[in-house]
Amino acid sequence: MLKIILPLMLLLVFNPKWNQAILFIAYIILPTILIIYTSILPRRINNMCSLDHMSNILILLTIWIMPLVVTARQNIFINKNEQRFISNIIILTTILISAFLASNLFSFYIIFEASLIPTLFIIIKWGYQPERLQAGLFLILYTITARLPLLMAIATQFNNKVNNIFFSIHSFPSYSITLWLIINIAFIVKLPLFLFHLWLPKAHVEAPVAGSIILAAVLLKLGGYGILRIIYLIPPIQHPIKFYIISLTLWGGIITRLICVRQQDLKSLIAYSSVGHIRLVIAGVLSNTYWGLWGAIAIIIAHGLLRSALFASADIAYYYSNSRSLIINKGINIIIPTISIIWFIMAAANIAAPPSCNLIAEIILITCSTITTKVIIIPLGIIRFVAAAYSLTIYVSINHGPSNPLNSPSINLNPRNLLVITSHLAPIVIIILIPTLILLY
Repeated sequence: MLKIILPLMLLLVFNPKWNQAILFIAYIILPTILIIYTSILPRRINNMCSLDHMSNILILLTIWIMPLVVTARQNIFINKNEQRFISNIIILTTILISAFLASNLFSFYIIFEASLIPTLFIIIKWGYQPERLQAGLFLILYTITARLPLLMAIATQFNNKVNNIFFSIHSFPSYSITLWLIINIAFIVKLPLFLFHLWLPKAHVEAPVAGSIILAAVLLKLGGYGILRIIYLIPPIQHPIKFYIISLTLWGGIITRLICVRQQDLKSLIAYSSVGHIRLVIAGVLSNTYWGLWGAIAIIIAHGLLRSALFASADIAYYYSNSRSLIINKGINIIIPTISIIWFIMAAANIAAPPSCNLIAEIILITCSTITTKVIIIPLGIIRFVAAAYSLTIYVSINHGPSNPLNSPSINLNPRNLLVITSHLAPIVIIILIPTLILLY
């Protein structure tokens, strides 16, 4: 833990520039990889902390993304306190790593709750518009309301010695669909799933680029991580209820994809596509197979990296045109060809085209979804078609057409912005070349 926290603390001492943040990445990543991949078996660190392969890859994702957040935040600070923002990033990084290490159920709940505070500060203080207060209110109401049932379930089962979430197998005494919903509702809202997603587009739109990257890459992964941990404590869900939940998930995926097709706000479009992209996590978990769990982990990692890259690219477009509209941000293919190629790679990865780890995740989870019923193939086909439609809409709208004459004529892509985007996209390609990095769990 000190190998991770100490380099981040150095950011408070120096005046951090983007090249220094990348050096901190190298310092943090190397010892972490050596520790993580020495063994894939679960191991107990102490009475409160444990480690396994699922925790390993999510910790690695956290420490990969956070220095990129420090690098991407350079656009939004003019007269604001940078040291206070760095302090929020350090606190949030510590909370997230502690959440992925926590083996005690109640400790995990406390850390899970604590992640809300620095996130709320980032949205409210460094957001773009006055509506950021409403976005913060939505975030508080949805997350805290959904977490109260989880606290009640933990309190009622405390006498049953349900403590360790790494090594307990079906510790709850009996199966109950009500118990499953009460415990998982907090993680479903955090993920988020359709019907519980209304806070997410507001939070993404009003947050600065650093806040959007944190939300998409790491914070939303706490929800998927919680669901994957709880399956060790509760017996598998039965078939009729499983079918209804998967149907609701896929129906929500269709609706959110159709919303994306008609969106003109670039950041809002990416936020709604985030809800549609994460839909298959529940299907993989409810398949009750190791194949489904591997697919859920793969889609979580792919979603975090790709959505962060999309938000960083949207922020670059906003920086040059002072607008998030697809109509105003036209003709970038003529002005900055490099950005045009990057948008093409991201659009291809968004529809699970090779070479991206989204392809592995989609194949695994679509295969697992058909285990419940073959009828699921129809909505899955509709979702894939609509996803291709809005991905091509984003690419064509931004890259082709006449450029806006009100935009700055001296537009160029500086190395810092290029490094932030390529650092998100490179792992997506590396994972499909070495899938054992995430599929050993």
